[in-house]
Amino acid sequence: MRPETEAELAAIIRGATAPLSPVGGGTRLRPGEGQGARLSTAGLRGITLYEPAAMTLVARAGTPLAEVQAALAAEGQRLAFEPDEAEGSTIGGVIAANASGPRRVKDGAARDSLIGVRFVDGSGAVIANGGRVMKNVTGYDLVKLMAGSRGTLGVLTEVSLKTQPVSPASATLTLAGLAADRSVAAMTAALTGPWDVSGAGRLPSGETVLRLEGLAGSVAIRAESLAARLAVFGPVETTEGDAAFADLRQIGRDMAAAAGPGRAVWRIVCRPSQAAALVAQLPGPTALDWGGALIWAETPAEWVPDLPPGAIAARVHGGPGLSLPPMAPALAALNDGVRGRFDPRGILAGAG
Repeated sequence: MRPETEAELAAIIRGATAPLSPVGGGTRLRPGEGQGARLSTAGLRGITLYEPAAMTLVARAGTPLAEVQAALAAEGQRLAFEPDEAEGSTIGGVIAANASGPRRVKDGAARDSLIGVRFVDGSGAVIANGGRVMKNVTGYDLVKLMAGSRGTLGVLTEVSLKTQPVSPASATLTLAGLAADRSVAAMTAALTGPWDVSGAGRLPSGETVLRLEGLAGSVAIRAESLAARLAVFGPVETTEGDAAFADLRQIGRDMAAAAGPGRAVWRIVCRPSQAAALVAQLPGPTALDWGGALIWAETPAEWVPDLPPGAIAARVHGGPGLSLPPMAPALAALNDGVRGRFDPRGILAGAG
């Protein structure tokens, strides 16, 4: 099913008698998702408002991410949250997955750039919240709630986003060969200092990379100062640009593409202080992002992580779908209550 209008989408949901799986480009599906009849938002396409001076963009959910990024680039702007890119990816799918790249450590997640939403809930009602409101539902911050809901609360039809100017200059500081604990220590030192770091990660090659952005003079001064601070961890190489972060942004997809039969890819979110111990138990290639708060890992398909308190993990490629740990009873009850409010019939199977 591929509705061309919001009204058509609402009618489909109202008339549904079996589960539906909303998808944008289908590029963010995880194992076990998308088990209902596929409901594509690709027909809901187009940028409906873009005000560069106000740094605000409104687009229908099925608008290709590439189209949004091209429109922004033409005005010297970008999405602050730096989502990964895949052919066919849509802006609605990005928001439904709360897909957030390396710049999250400085400018926040996708939900932090989201200022308004329109969506159709599981009863077929059209709801708007936040920027350019037409109808409000009191009691819920729906803008934040919809980001990362993966189609389980409603089907996004339109999103309103804050944008930001492209930085005039950038630099990458690289430290080679640091063990995971030393890498996290270096990233923590950089992120907690005055250098305004906009990316901090560790590539599968073992290189620790740190990004600075801004005016050229400022970047140069901060890079020199940060390199001096990081010298205690080993030699620091400073280069212009941020090509390493294009690699880091795509690392989860690259791991999935390279994983052979019998292999899986896990996405683990933890406290940076927990990252080194987790990496030590991982039986395959790993990468760190968000200063150590995000781990990508390629493992045997049957392998399951032993998580420390507070950490969460999802198998995003290979093997059956699995999220850990199981939701605590109180949180599960809250989750069920929210889903019951927006999808009382259980029509929305969720996707991504």
